[in-house]
Parts: sequence; C-alpha cells; structure tokens
Amino acid sequence: MPGLIYVHDPMCSWCWAFRPALATLRERLPKALEFTSLLGGLAPDSETAMPETLRTTLQATWRRIQQRVPGTEFNHAFWTNCQPRRSTWPACRAVIAAARFDRADAMTLGIQQAYYLQARNPSDEDTLIDIAASLGIDRDAFAERLRAAATATELQRQIERTHALGVSSFPALVLDLDGSRWPIPVDYTRPEAMLDTIAELRSFGEE
Repeated sequence: MPGLIYVHDPMCSWCWAFRPALATLRERLPKALEFTSLLGGLAPDSETAMPETLRTTLQATWRRIQQRVPGTEFNHAFWTNCQPRRSTWPACRAVIAAARFDRADAMTLGIQQAYYLQARNPSDEDTLIDIAASLGIDRDAFAERLRAAATATELQRQIERTHALGVSSFPALVLDLDGSRWPIPVDYTRPEAMLDTIAELRSFGEE
C-alpha cells in the first residue's frame, strides 16, 4: 500500500514547530495513503552536560523558529531550570514503549509539552515515566518496557530505516509509491503545499 512516512524525534524543536501543519496534513491525507512514523534518533544516550556553545546555539534556534513559524511556543526557563544533555534516544525509546499501550502519539506530544512548555527534561528517565503515568499508563509496566532490550532494538531498526531512506534531518516526509520514494518538502505554515506535491507525485506515478 502506498504511504507517507514521517521521520521525527520527540526532542526535535523543528518537529515541535511542525506539529500543527502535520496534524492538518494527516487529516487531509487521501485515505488510499497509509501514514507511518519513524523515529530518527537525533542524539544517543549521554550523561554529559551539554556544552555551553551548544546550549547557546539551541536557544538561538528556538528564537529563530518562533520568528519563522508564528505561534510556536517555547519556555526558555528550561535552560536555567534543567541540566540539559544532548541525549534524545531515551525519549525515542519512550515513544516506542508507549506504543505497546497504544499511546505513541500521546507520548510524543507529552514529551514535547514537557520539554518546550513545562521546562522539564525528557532526557531524564523519571520525566518520561511521569509523562507516561499522566497518560494513564502503569508506571512499573512502562518503566519495564522503556528499559527492555527489545525497545532499544526497535529504535535501532527505525534509525537504520531512516538512514536507508536518505533522511539526515528532521522533520522529514517521504512518499513511498510502489517502492519509489519521493522526499516531500516540509512546509511549516502551508499544509496545502505538501498536499499538492503529494497529489502531483501520485498522478505522475499513475501515468
């Protein structure tokens, strides 16, 4: 079945900015297209504090996003309230773990809200377990799934598939038409532009 693949990371600030446009895109996507998501995994596990230069760069990125994508909110208190680490794989594994409870999308949103609005650190396991509990997932069951070897293996599988698709930055959209893969330019403010591109490619594929 032809489909649209969305590649993301729950701690990717551009993915947070893309969320409203993505929601509209999914609502208006032709029913003949299957929508799937892949976790690209921005940064591996690390207990090392984020270097000051990277902190400065990311804070500037947040401000740039707010200028480019009006309405995107960030709580800049994160940078003083938390000890940032360049480590997004725990959050990615949390989404995979939550999928076992049919809460993957809710977990992604919960991580984004914790990070960008509530100044909480999703690189910390305790934060991820608290988010899961707020979604109605049993804490112990989620923690077990989060730490399971199978969850880490699944993340690696998704990262490898991301590389196979030629995706190196997030968010990314790839249209798969009978094995032919077409990158869809991400538009943060005009979902109709992406829908038009998808429609054109589907028509081209049918010729």
